[in-house]
Amino acid sequence: MKQYSIQEMVAKYGKPNQVGTYLAYAKIPFPLVIAWDTSVTVTRIRCHKLEVANVEAIFNEILKVYGLDKIKALNIHLFGGCFNYRAIRGGSSWSRHAWGTAIDLDPARNQLHQQGDSAQFAKKEYTAMLNIFESHGWLSLGRLSNYDWMHFEVGKK
Repeated sequence: MKQYSIQEMVAKYGKPNQVGTYLAYAKIPFPLVIAWDTSVTVTRIRCHKLEVANVEAIFNEILKVYGLDKIKALNIHLFGGCFNYRAIRGGSSWSRHAWGTAIDLDPARNQLHQQGDSAQFAKKEYTAMLNIFESHGWLSLGRLSNYDWMHFEVGKK
């Protein structure tokens, strides 16, 4: 699986806008804990309306494969965000978050510049989760580029 270019993203998902007129809510089958404020939980996230079914399927399958207790033990439930109208960090191109086509999980243990030797999601107990994302057309930036292991985004075959 590969990343979409910015031109391909615009062609498929439209031009990002601050209001997010292209967004809809995906229902998550277990509570996601906001990573920077663990007193807050959410059971739905705003993502691109074309990806709602995929996002729901991903998290339903994660729950089925891992179960809630293991999801919590592995910190898969720590949510770092989806829609965020912004450019990529350190760049001028649009982030996939600007379309609501990227999800960050457990950002503290999978930081932007961490590689597979230290990122939590590079460990074998997360292989099923990475495979689930990929089976629904989303790629792991960690697997693809060996950095930003928290980041999952829509990919193309």
